[in-house]
Amino acid sequence: MNLALIPATDHDLIALARTGSEKAYRELLDRYQRPVFSLVYRMVRDRELAEDLAQETFVKVFNHLDRFNPKYKFSSWIFKIASNLAIDRLRKREPDTVSLDGSRHASTPDEVEATRITVESKDENPEEFLEAKELGEEIERAIGLLRPEYRTAILLRHVEGRAYEEIAEVMGVPLGTVKTFIHRARAELRETLAHLRIET
Repeated sequence: MNLALIPATDHDLIALARTGSEKAYRELLDRYQRPVFSLVYRMVRDRELAEDLAQETFVKVFNHLDRFNPKYKFSSWIFKIASNLAIDRLRKREPDTVSLDGSRHASTPDEVEATRITVESKDENPEEFLEAKELGEEIERAIGLLRPEYRTAILLRHVEGRAYEEIAEVMGVPLGTVKTFIHRARAELRETLAHLRIET
């Protein structure tokens, strides 16, 4: 099979990777390197740590492709591995060592763009743009204060745009637990961001 000519699905690529195809491994890496890094970085707020965790994620994924169940989405499986690694690392760290600065550890424009939460402004003037940028930074900081499980659920739902069912799959918890996590995370975010008095 010529991957350059045939648009392969994730499942096609996994089947090829299991046969030792380097092209398949490379394509899977190209497809998921940025989303995995973005999710992990938003969770740990440290560029170097996020890079290490993303690399560890792919090592685990590629070493255990035989364990992947094709009945599920590959994206759910890889996000589950990534988020579990990030949560485990967060639990081992002191709370005050987690950086809440959205750009402090992102050293290149691509890294900043890949990890920044933005709030769209309909007005293109500089004042509105600045306000939207500052609001995005406030939201990032507030998310950084959430407990790891809440942070994972809220990022997967509102940043990655994942369905509740997929979040449950990624986090390995019942659907009702995901809804509880998101409900409580939203409540905490509303309280943390109350001083902004955002008008909707």
